[in-house]
Amino acid sequence: MAKAKRQYVCQNCGSATYRWQGQCADCGEWNTLVEEAAETAFSAKHDLSKGGRTIALETLDAASPMPERMLCGIAEFDRALGGGFVAGSATLIGGDPGIGKSTLLLQAAGRLAKAGKSVVYISGEEAAAQVRLRAQRLGLGDAPVALASATSVRDILATLDRQTVDFVVIDSIQTMHSDLIDSAPGTVSQVRASAQELIRHAKDSGAALVLVGHVTKDGTIAGPRVLEHMVDTVLAFEGERSHQYRILRAVKNRFGGTDEIGVFAMGDEGLGEVANPSSLFLTDRSGDVPGSVVFPALEGTRPVLVEVQALTVRLASGATPRRAVVGWDSGRLAMVLAVLEARCGLQMGGAEVYLNIAGGYRLTDPAADLAVAAALISAFSERPVPSDAIVFGELSLSGEVRPVAHDALRLREAAKLGFSRGWGPKGMKGVNGIGVTGFGRLGELVDLMLGRD
Repeated sequence: MAKAKRQYVCQNCGSATYRWQGQCADCGEWNTLVEEAAETAFSAKHDLSKGGRTIALETLDAASPMPERMLCGIAEFDRALGGGFVAGSATLIGGDPGIGKSTLLLQAAGRLAKAGKSVVYISGEEAAAQVRLRAQRLGLGDAPVALASATSVRDILATLDRQTVDFVVIDSIQTMHSDLIDSAPGTVSQVRASAQELIRHAKDSGAALVLVGHVTKDGTIAGPRVLEHMVDTVLAFEGERSHQYRILRAVKNRFGGTDEIGVFAMGDEGLGEVANPSSLFLTDRSGDVPGSVVFPALEGTRPVLVEVQALTVRLASGATPRRAVVGWDSGRLAMVLAVLEARCGLQMGGAEVYLNIAGGYRLTDPAADLAVAAALISAFSERPVPSDAIVFGELSLSGEVRPVAHDALRLREAAKLGFSRGWGPKGMKGVNGIGVTGFGRLGELVDLMLGRD
């Protein structure tokens, strides 16, 4: 038999080449090609159109039962999943080291075990004693969770086959090793093969499988993108270790929507649920401060009120101004500044601009354009926005304030927290007694804030 040809596989994107090179031609990363044995394939002379069995085809209108779900007892976790774990599903959760992935999964495993479910927790990075100590700190030392420290996929599958299991945690998939693959743990081939075997077992047995994945320097889940296609749900655990809050966001969900988030706060007893996320991101609003604006961001069906802070510093003529942004897109800030200068006549090109989203929150909602513009106008003119007002709306390059989705939902959340005014696109209607002021163009907001007639 001819010897299997060697190949070099990129550990970032999974592309393969038969010649080593310093930079991956597909993703552009440097020094990510690792030598691995090529996978065995059928000879080209085999005809796959013969010898197979006939597959039964079904119609779209065939009756299908709703998937059975398991509530883990952590409402924010169940919310991000779309209603709980689905039996026989595979979930991949990724996040920065130390963000709390293992803590959250151990809390979920402990609550499921206390609810009568058969739970197995396999750790490939920590000894069983370390996981047991963490469980005791979390107050889950008496939870009937079956615990093991192992990395061999063959041993893990042999153990799971001998019992009925409802919930399995693999922490983490990068440490798993299959003896069928001739490469080190953590390589693309090993991650792909190990995940495939574990997912196949979950589909056959009906157990809900959760895989923990490492992340790369830019925050994406490490390993080939095919791993994200193999699982049913991909969850991203976000947040800064220097801040209290954590956000669990669904990136992919075959059994639910990807527009829901779960919000947690790290405390002495693990991750606690945050029923009112707006309380984390709003500071004391007892006084009017120039450059401070409250924006009602929308995460799925949940409005979250965050504070947009801006600071402008006028420089001497000839100095090069800085543009510093934390929590928002720097390109979007440049666009808003250009619209303010070209359409509204505010000469901000010679001033340094600093923009911050309080609490370490990361804004992606396009409706934040008007709130950022209001914060910049307020900081530049030193005229504060009323502390009882929220601002939202999308801006176009022509200076038009465009409508945004779910304005009534944003206003209702603001009314609950004591806000009485809403500034936004023209045509929105007030709800729950909150007064609204609509703007068709950004210049109208500038005239209002600067007191122009």
